[in-house]
Amino acid sequence: MRRLLIRPGAIGDCILSFPALMHLRAAYTEVWISSPVVPLVNFADKVTSIASTGLDLVGLGDIKMPPGVREALAGFDSIVSWYGANRPPFREALLSLGVPCEFHAALPPAGFGGHATDFFLEQAGATPGLFPRIEVQECAPRGTVIIHPFSGSPRKNWPLAYYVDLANALPLKTEWTCGPEEQLRDATRFANLADWPAGSPERGST
Repeated sequence: MRRLLIRPGAIGDCILSFPALMHLRAAYTEVWISSPVVPLVNFADKVTSIASTGLDLVGLGDIKMPPGVREALAGFDSIVSWYGANRPPFREALLSLGVPCEFHAALPPAGFGGHATDFFLEQAGATPGLFPRIEVQECAPRGTVIIHPFSGSPRKNWPLAYYVDLANALPLKTEWTCGPEEQLRDATRFANLADWPAGSPERGST
């Protein structure tokens, strides 16, 4: 069984879906995912950034299937996609391949009361309760707690003051990190998520 898992979205949403993606692994598993998350996926046989596949052109205008994309997609026995769930032309284009396809919503619906990881697990037919795990390179103990207080949507963010209170209550030193568009004094930024915490950081001054 050759299975393709297509998972778009921001870094946090992708990471929260890792347990569901791992549950769906087959004898051969390929993952197409957002570019920044590619280095973090180590549970697949091959990982590719969606941006490099041409998938975003499928079903747009007169382009039903760009050259090379049809061949790539037709090489799988099963496709599970969180991409294009709300784009009927995209779904029709993939279904025309004759490959069994499942389409899932990329985000929990408004008002969903549970944890997003459980929502994705239920979509994949798995029992809720698993947690995302990211294997990182071994490094010397830092003796610190790393906090990233932001997300792609402000409405999902816990107030920064709460994180500050939490940091002050912890028995270890706190290190802060954030994305390139976020403002946080003395935060550490990394171009490659897989470099944290052993890589060379870039210190922000704001």
